[in-house]
Amino acid sequence: MKTTIIFDLDGTLLNTLSDLRGAANYALHLRDLPPRTMEEIRRFVGNGVRNLMRRCLPAGSSEDEIDAALADFKKYYAEHLYDTTTPYDGIEELLTVLRKRGVKVGVLSNKLDSATQQLIRHFFRGKVDVAFGEHSGIPRKPDPTSCRMVMEQLGAKAEDVLYVGDSGVDMNTARNAGITAVGVTWGFRSRDELIDNGADLLADLPVQILMML
Repeated sequence: MKTTIIFDLDGTLLNTLSDLRGAANYALHLRDLPPRTMEEIRRFVGNGVRNLMRRCLPAGSSEDEIDAALADFKKYYAEHLYDTTTPYDGIEELLTVLRKRGVKVGVLSNKLDSATQQLIRHFFRGKVDVAFGEHSGIPRKPDPTSCRMVMEQLGAKAEDVLYVGDSGVDMNTARNAGITAVGVTWGFRSRDELIDNGADLLADLPVQILMML
């Protein structure tokens, strides 16, 4: 019996893609650059917002140009976190059942920690025990450092934990941390990517995660 679940955020609990695209395209618009499509943003997310902006900007953009675009992205995104973002169908019900069963719930994201905390408070107040986003000086996923920090805060051992995410980054995070990797197929990436990156289990619906405990 698993007693702890750590969830990714974007593409796993919340569909944030449209709001991320809005913020990225705002930064591009300020620079008279063409907007990125939803599918491009879908491919670009997952490795932190700096890498998102690096991928959105023209190849060869300088670090200073990336920093400036990222600052514009952050400012806009902080003001538009909830424009279109919503939980995926069945997620709120899943978290309610997990709380009733006494399962400990963590969220681990490569999203900025400030945005991670705001989104968790807004959508899942009282249903998440620990939320952890990108912090300066702490390696991003798939490095296992942040995952192990969340596990420690939750008082969980590796054998107690399911890690649930929608991308190869998430599957590699779980593998690097020595925990069971559950890939969800409703998110931003493909089933093949999840399998190719070592998913132990696949979930097509949130309710299936209950059976994996």
